[in-house]
Amino acid sequence: MKFASIFTFCLLLPSTVFAGPGGKIAKAVFETFWGRMLLGILIVVLLPLIAWVSIKEHFAKKRALKHLGIVGSALPDFQWIKIRKRVKDCFTRVHDSWEKTDVSAAADWMTPWYWQNQQLVYLDRWEREGLVNCCEVFKIKKMFPILFSYQSEQDQPGEGSELAVIIEAKMTDYLMRKSDGKVIEGSTRKKDVERIWSFTFENGQWLVSDIDEGSNSLAYVDMMKNLPAIADHFPSGRDVAHSSSSSDGEQ
Repeated sequence: MKFASIFTFCLLLPSTVFAGPGGKIAKAVFETFWGRMLLGILIVVLLPLIAWVSIKEHFAKKRALKHLGIVGSALPDFQWIKIRKRVKDCFTRVHDSWEKTDVSAAADWMTPWYWQNQQLVYLDRWEREGLVNCCEVFKIKKMFPILFSYQSEQDQPGEGSELAVIIEAKMTDYLMRKSDGKVIEGSTRKKDVERIWSFTFENGQWLVSDIDEGSNSLAYVDMMKNLPAIADHFPSGRDVAHSSSSSDGEQ
């Protein structure tokens, strides 16, 4: 489900409690009867906005896949079919290490700055406060890129390139007090959670460099306006662009 409506409502709520990989916990505000009623009303009222955001994301996805196809024709590590598997592996391993309160176990899947930041800012603090974040993934429901920025350093093609991927998964995500098992924030119920995972290509690998709220997708779509044309790096891109269109439906 598109979260534009939820994001609008969340602007009226107190600041978000930090939890889950990336520091944002899935809110449980819509799980009560009145919460679900309010959500239904918001969806109806904001349906045009939700549709508009979905259309913008669709075209951003097509452009990202097209550009990945162009680069991937020369650099195999940029082929979406390979990136998709890497993203799924990163998603699984980061969540697994997060629940074990030791992000260093996923250090090979994240940029050095990001995994150290997550460990020091969130997990170590919760340990001192006697809290634990229970975060379990049951199924990845969708996954597609919305932003791709190709970069290159001398003798290192693609080094520093950036990729943003929308991932929606069915999961549980809540903050629990160890002493009595009380849920402090979130809910033990399974829910669909959408996030934007950013990746940086470093030393021949795609590494997690940020995790953001899915409701911020338009900010990533707008970033594309300032990106250099892919033809600046691959002048012959027009010749292979058509072949990449067959991957537009990959999710």
